[in-house]
Order: sequence, then C-alpha cells, then structure tokens
Amino acid sequence: MAKALLGHVGGPDPRMVAEMRRLQQRVRDLEAELVRLQTENDALATASDGDAVVPLGVSDREPALT
Repeated sequence: MAKALLGHVGGPDPRMVAEMRRLQQRVRDLEAELVRLQTENDALATASDGDAVVPLGVSDREPALT
C-alpha cells in the first residue's frame, strides 16, 4: 500500500525520466555558458586599455525579452 501511495507501482514514470534528462541537459548547457562568460570576462578584464571597445557580433547578442 505504501508503494501505491508514493506512485512507485509501475516503476519509474517515463515523463519523470524525460524531465530529469531535460533538466540535466539544461544544467550542462548553463555550466558551459558560465565557463564561456567567465573566459570572456577574464579576457576583458586583462585588456591593456581600460577604454577599449569590444565589438559584438550578431551571435554574441542576447535575445530580446518577450
């Protein structure tokens, strides 16, 4: 009866497994983005000229909020 109350009767729920995989991939993506941004920030911080302007390409722009 305890298993029925907790929802463990038929084994792992495929929707839950899919959601966990999606969230794990999202975490990996965010960690990669964090490393990229930290590297970019370090490069900007070590620039010899404090007033240097770094042009942003189209791929570097953030999407507009919707």
